[in-house]
Amino acid sequence: MKRSIVTLIASLIVIFGYSQQLTQTVRGTLIDTDSKRPLIGASVVIIGTNPLIGTVTDIDGIFRLEEVPTGRIALELAYLGYEGRTVSGIVVNSGKEVVLELEMEESIVKIDEVVVTATKNKGEAINDMATVSARSISPEQTNRYAGGFNDPSRIMSNFAGVTSTQDGSNDIIVRGNSPKYVQWRLEGVQITNPNHFADPSAVGGAVSTLNNNLLANSDFYTGAFAPEYGDVLSGVYDVRLRAGNNEQFESVFGFGLLGTDLTLEGPFKKGYGGSYIVNYRYSTATIIDQLGLIPDVGVPKFQDAAFKVVLPTEKMGVFSMFALGGKSSFLFEDVTPSIWETPGDVSMNENIREDFEKGAYLLNTGINHTLPISDNSYIKTTLAYSIEGIEDDIFQSDVINFYDDQGIFEKDSIINTHLGYKNRLKKSTYRGAITYHHKINARHKLQLGTKYALFNYDLEQSLLPEEAVNRFTLADFDGRISTIRNFVSWKYRVGESLTLVSGFHNMNVLYNNKHTLEPRIAMKWEITPGTSIHAGYGNHSNMESVHNYFARVEQADGTITEPNKDLDLLKAHHYVIGFEKRIGKNLMAKVEAYYQDLYNLPVENNDTSFYATINEGLDFKYVDLVNEGTGENYGVEITLERFFNNSYYYMINGSLYQSKYKTLEGKERNTSYNGNYLVNILFGKEFEKLGKKQNQTLGLNAKAFWGGGRKIIPLLRDENGQLAVNPEKGLFWDYEKAYESSIEDAFQLIISASYKWNNPKATHELFINLDNVTDHKGKISEYYDEREPGSIGYVTQFGFFPNLMYRVYF
Repeated sequence: MKRSIVTLIASLIVIFGYSQQLTQTVRGTLIDTDSKRPLIGASVVIIGTNPLIGTVTDIDGIFRLEEVPTGRIALELAYLGYEGRTVSGIVVNSGKEVVLELEMEESIVKIDEVVVTATKNKGEAINDMATVSARSISPEQTNRYAGGFNDPSRIMSNFAGVTSTQDGSNDIIVRGNSPKYVQWRLEGVQITNPNHFADPSAVGGAVSTLNNNLLANSDFYTGAFAPEYGDVLSGVYDVRLRAGNNEQFESVFGFGLLGTDLTLEGPFKKGYGGSYIVNYRYSTATIIDQLGLIPDVGVPKFQDAAFKVVLPTEKMGVFSMFALGGKSSFLFEDVTPSIWETPGDVSMNENIREDFEKGAYLLNTGINHTLPISDNSYIKTTLAYSIEGIEDDIFQSDVINFYDDQGIFEKDSIINTHLGYKNRLKKSTYRGAITYHHKINARHKLQLGTKYALFNYDLEQSLLPEEAVNRFTLADFDGRISTIRNFVSWKYRVGESLTLVSGFHNMNVLYNNKHTLEPRIAMKWEITPGTSIHAGYGNHSNMESVHNYFARVEQADGTITEPNKDLDLLKAHHYVIGFEKRIGKNLMAKVEAYYQDLYNLPVENNDTSFYATINEGLDFKYVDLVNEGTGENYGVEITLERFFNNSYYYMINGSLYQSKYKTLEGKERNTSYNGNYLVNILFGKEFEKLGKKQNQTLGLNAKAFWGGGRKIIPLLRDENGQLAVNPEKGLFWDYEKAYESSIEDAFQLIISASYKWNNPKATHELFINLDNVTDHKGKISEYYDEREPGSIGYVTQFGFFPNLMYRVYF
């Protein structure tokens, strides 16, 4: 008995009373940036360790560092004939190995037995073909920045030139462009809008299906895109998934107010380099609702899953398979624009109630194959499939109000419920791509690629107008559209300080025989160490949302036509010039100016109309369109960023910009997304080695945002500013003043905190995010509502919202 007690006490001491330094393994691979060949014998050292912790890569470019103390570390990479590199901000936890995939670029200066000391700067894009308006985002940043909600989409609005609507959605507005022109990519493949509760225009959503637990470093581009990117006008978010641990099984469990998820990863068998990683998440609110713990008030439901499988072979290269899927739905009763925007103006009729039932799903999956064909070249082949479906039903009911003898409201009654608006969209896409990469030498790199896409569209939208008997079909199309895109890209390193990237992109829409040839060129010149200028030009094009091509338009004589089937591509010239100053390794100052000349914009074929599809949101307008609109976006962006080092970071950025357009009326107007300015201030501090065992870390982060409001179409008012709407005649909006002004500017203060404690076998983290701490509800847009003061209701900023999450790595 005594021996058992002694054994138990000893075990508890080992588990809970350890005092030794907690450690973990840091390992990975190091390859050539251009050829993807392993670098053999490269030095990998942890900066600042005493005694020094370091190693060299083996014949496969693999390195391994054992017993690395938990906390943050930085690696210094060195290899003969290659530019040195520092990789910082690596978080080492006791509950999970750190597995890295690193690259180095060959130097154009050949000096025998000397390691070149030039280094890749922090924040630079992973894609070396992108030299302007580009940056990388790490999973660690998406976790650290305040307001992320574990949602990679929301992180983008921290950077200069990028904002969102501030109504709780996670749309991405880049340099005044509509969110629907942002291109999402996963593992190098164009994908659907990856958001739950999506709309047919792909403007945005409420919650992303992407999960930080699976992400690797990704790139985000805001203009003058590299030659490989086509069918995009606004921005590109090139998301990458990390490979799973190929040596041991690991898992992550998370429980938060938004979602509960589980991530599993590990090897397929011992000694084989292949691995898997899979994640599944389910809405926490739905779980609580299904348990009957909260009233049934129309809780939004969602679930999503993702995986990546890596299968290396000895002679056939590396295969990787991936997938991302999600499903979401909600039922909102008595919906108003402040809850969710619905098509038309019926929601502003006090005698009609609308109930909105929405369902959406998406799946993106594919396989990549990378095959080396020589020491300096390889071919990457991709096959992918995606599908998205959106079902919107808006039920309308007549409302009868009952009053007592004194005229005081007692109750109402709902009668004559019917389906007012119906939307059914099912879009599946088959994609195939092949790209040849060839490193001619240290100065020259060449890429050639072709991409084919076959879109299957099944679209039906119909509306039952007020007092009508028969439904009117807004759009009805079941068919195929295919595109072929080709590109060539050439990188020329003129000298140590000057790099040029040039090429062409060719877009072909086979459905209506529309073609483009788009030249691209960019340069970066490092004037002195740490001081550089960059400039770029790109001609770009984008297909419009599919419902515009197949809209059914009623003519004056009552006949129905589909006039937009020959709609051309939207096009733009992007010009960018910038200056960047690096002060040491951790501080960057950057100024970038841009001009975007938009043309071929689809506008209504009416010389008195303000309507252009670039302003299209959730409320569609089905009209005869012509590609005769023009526009321009221009502005300047300033950033001062102190990258995380010595336990703190900060970033201050601001943008002044304009976004304008013209239709056939010839009047220059603001676009809906012209906010004119935005300012972000972010700051964060970590306090490490807390607690008696020095195994705990506290992180504090904050963000303040100021920005101009969205431009709106105001309600009708008389010359004295009094409301002048006429609900009986359906007259609500003052189209003459479309997008002249906004109602209020936006302000938001976000505070977040994290607390992490490392144990021998697991790491625990607790996150709390306080979104819009001041509960500032700036007015975004207005609508008519007799129940509101002055009969005016407002769509406002999303109010104070606390989000709590617990996560354990084991």
